[in-house]
Amino acid sequence: MYRPYRLACLSTHPIQYQSPLFRLLATRPELDFKVFFLSDLSVRGARDPGFGVNVKWDVPLLEGYDHEFLPSFGARDRLSFWRPLAAHLFPDRTREFDALWVHGYAHHALLMAILMAHSRGIKVLLRGDSQLAGDPVDPLRRSLKRALIPRLFAMIDGFLTIGIRNRDYYLSYGVAPERIFMMPYAVDNAYFSARAAEAHPARENFRAALGLAPGRPVILYASKLQAHKRPRDLLEAHARLAPEMNPAPYLLFVGDGSERFALEARARELGAESIRFAGFRNQSELPAFYDLADVFVLPSGREPWGLVLNEVMNAARPVIVSDRVGAAPDLIEDGVNGFVYPVGDVDALSDRLARVLRDSERAAAMGRASLERVARYNYAADGEALVAALDSLIGDRARAAA
Repeated sequence: MYRPYRLACLSTHPIQYQSPLFRLLATRPELDFKVFFLSDLSVRGARDPGFGVNVKWDVPLLEGYDHEFLPSFGARDRLSFWRPLAAHLFPDRTREFDALWVHGYAHHALLMAILMAHSRGIKVLLRGDSQLAGDPVDPLRRSLKRALIPRLFAMIDGFLTIGIRNRDYYLSYGVAPERIFMMPYAVDNAYFSARAAEAHPARENFRAALGLAPGRPVILYASKLQAHKRPRDLLEAHARLAPEMNPAPYLLFVGDGSERFALEARARELGAESIRFAGFRNQSELPAFYDLADVFVLPSGREPWGLVLNEVMNAARPVIVSDRVGAAPDLIEDGVNGFVYPVGDVDALSDRLARVLRDSERAAAMGRASLERVARYNYAADGEALVAALDSLIGDRARAAA
């Protein structure tokens, strides 16, 4: 007879993508699961620097799982908060966790928690989204990182990788393959597919509310309007595509950010009545946009994964991404459910858009392939991967019932 694994999860703040996974993990009999957060800012709502607007997500972030907010530890407290952090995460040997699962290592509290858990013999699991494309370009910084990261990774027992490029990142730092467990990024597939299906009967009304004429294809971008996301590439690709198609497809930007003013100015300069800006939309509003779209584009120059792809693929839509989007090798099969093009190559992006929009039957088939592919990236599979990692690293002897 064995007790469940006592698993603590440490995350900076509640995130709309993590909460459904935490709720599912809380139902697994193999786990005695608790989440610790460093901040409740996302629950209270605050200005998002990426979107440039106040954001408070309209989906539940804290329901259905045991959680606790740790005391606030600011920059001045970095040396003094060891003891209170330990008191919350590791109260005493009789109630100590079997494993600590941390999300990333960019915050000083995450690094200290890793060090404390390692020093106490508690297994440490790391899940992050790093990939080689994000390594420093500067030779000195790169050399410094190459010297320091292996020291950190030596304190990690298991690496929960979100995808192929994330796995390659760990391997490049000398992590042994047997310490790596695939736990791909996922969204609440049932939620997004159901909400897109619910939105479908009212699609034409929604189209009219947005001022879009019936029958014209819609190219959708839904993300922060920031320079590294390269929304300008999509705008220019649309401009090259528009003269070849009559009527021109709509280009719909959903989101906000520092690039919006420049994008709107460029759209006016082009005289493109087919380019629209819908602004920031909350989580529950997005499935209606996904249902409306004929193709979705994420042209980022830097994107560790791109969970918006998981979302829109649940609406059975083809997707086009740059080769810098981390999810590309996992979620996109070129020519089957979408296309991958060289980042910054506007002509290539325009060409891929034309291939999708000129053949509605092919586009529909690609959308079905997207839905089939994303179904494999789900929270249930992530739960299985997490338990498998704990089985491998801890086993039954540590859980023998008293």
